[in-house]
Amino acid sequence: METRPEKSFKPASFSTHAARGIIRDPQARKKAMFALLFLAVLMVIAGSSVLQGFLDPRAHTLRFILFWLGCAWLTITAMLLALFDALMARKRARAAQRRLREELLRAAAAEPPSGEKSP
Repeated sequence: METRPEKSFKPASFSTHAARGIIRDPQARKKAMFALLFLAVLMVIAGSSVLQGFLDPRAHTLRFILFWLGCAWLTITAMLLALFDALMARKRARAAQRRLREELLRAAAAEPPSGEKSP
């Protein structure tokens, strides 16, 4: 019996495939936006209350900076996904409008003029 060599986990490849899946699927994109914003809001609440001593900027400067950079990164990622989602919605609307216009033009060309009688 042949044994296949074990495939090693490649984080870059996994990240690329996951990003493609989120970008291509509108439902996954919306879920990702919700999760990112939920985590960002949770971080803001925790950082402003529960973790205030842990994130003291005078005592733990690096920890403070990394925490709030992480929060900003989550927020900006959600905003970029929302922008991309809005652009994709616009693209779908334009395509639907173009199809409808072409359909109406074909229907108008197939219809006889209103003054003439059809046999």
